[in-house]
Amino acid sequence: MLIESIIIVIYTIAIILIFMYALAQLNLLYNYLSSKKKKDTCEKFDLSNPDEIPFVTIQLPVFNEMYVMDRLLDNIALIDYPKDKLEIQVLDDSTDETVASTRDHVEKLAATGLDITHITRTDRSGFKAGALKEGLEIAKGEFIAIFDADFLPQPNWLKRTVPYFKNEKVGVVQTRWGHINRNYSLLTRIQAFALDAHFTLEQVGRNSKGHFINFNGTAGIWRKACIIDAGNWEGDTLTEDLDLSYRAQLKNWEFKYLEDVETPAELPVVISAARSQQFRWNKGGAENFRKMLWRVVKSKNISAKTKIHGLLHLLNSTMFLSIFTVAILSIPMLYIKNEYAHLRNYFYVMSFFVTSTIIFFVCYWFMYKNIYGSGFKKFFSYIGMFFTFFSIAMGFSLHNSIAVIEGHIGKRSEFVRTPKFNISTLKDSWKGNKYLRKKVSPHVIIEGILMLYFGFGLYSAFVVGDQGGDFGLFPFHLMLFIGFGYVFFKSLGSKA
Repeated sequence: MLIESIIIVIYTIAIILIFMYALAQLNLLYNYLSSKKKKDTCEKFDLSNPDEIPFVTIQLPVFNEMYVMDRLLDNIALIDYPKDKLEIQVLDDSTDETVASTRDHVEKLAATGLDITHITRTDRSGFKAGALKEGLEIAKGEFIAIFDADFLPQPNWLKRTVPYFKNEKVGVVQTRWGHINRNYSLLTRIQAFALDAHFTLEQVGRNSKGHFINFNGTAGIWRKACIIDAGNWEGDTLTEDLDLSYRAQLKNWEFKYLEDVETPAELPVVISAARSQQFRWNKGGAENFRKMLWRVVKSKNISAKTKIHGLLHLLNSTMFLSIFTVAILSIPMLYIKNEYAHLRNYFYVMSFFVTSTIIFFVCYWFMYKNIYGSGFKKFFSYIGMFFTFFSIAMGFSLHNSIAVIEGHIGKRSEFVRTPKFNISTLKDSWKGNKYLRKKVSPHVIIEGILMLYFGFGLYSAFVVGDQGGDFGLFPFHLMLFIGFGYVFFKSLGSKA
């Protein structure tokens, strides 16, 4: 009975952690809906007055971006802002032939009168954070806009973001990510679904009540003085953006999130690229929890509610570990439930997971209808998308749990960039992309075994106990079987 008791305790803790996270999401939904009733009364610069137009530096941190570099530079050249108040830094850490082609392209743009420079480093220490920090040392701008290589800001982007800095307490203005290839495949639709939830429900829900949010690494603009005051960029975590965001807000800098300003970008179309991105984000989140936990807890500048939301925000990625734990233990729990009749009442704790799922379902519906529209047909489409998203997210739970564990124990790893493809339609192909990894991750084999494990869970529903089976966990095991099966076969098929 000792092993059974240990399984029950661990399972219960994981279920309760997921439920707490769901309640936090419900609170963010309330905040999100409440924010829609408020009018934006922020004071703004009048950019029609030349005296109020500040100098802006745009930083473009890039590394081996053969497929999107020309598109990036041509798009940035279209930014509508006074040329005498705009500087563009191409922070190029590339190690391939793109260094020469990028330099040539930058020289052509500079010949048109654009203030654009190509900056390279021989030492890539600090990776993206190191490049941003080095560029900052010579940046002319009072404000620093940052775009990754796959982002395509609209020409009026600066005119829609810079005005909010008239409030001297504002350190960052962050915009919502759009997706130029949202409908390319099931994988891109699932990624868009998850990101849309973050960029609507979570960012607005936190920001509207003054809770901590994060600069998302791109498609945002910093006050240079804020970066310096917060301690500048640091490369000791894989998510330098989250790290600097928390250090800035702990110093009482305010962040302004603009849901209505969309900055289009490209989603990874190959599962290996999605896996590397997910690994970096989730490990970085755990690293920042480790780094920021006591700074947030001990801070005297923020309320208890902001501290709770901040800690849950930093623990976002750790939810994958809780989900993976619940998944693995759910099959032993099925047998324990039917073996020990006196414990059956205790197993109502399983309803916490059902309740959490319902909460997520309701929260994400408001996000979905805000982007796609409401109505009967849309709602049925949403049901399919939600459970597909849930299944595949659980299929990534092993991969992401490994990232989280590495982050919490302090295991260091290199910053692995996400390969870009310049793909937006089904006619485009990612085949032959030179930046894709050729080897299959060893984790993929375990994901295949887990697919079979949850297939056994489906079988168990028919044979467990003496009452003709127990189908309470059947839907959960079905989603896990589908999710791990999708990740396994997709990873094998794309060598990713």
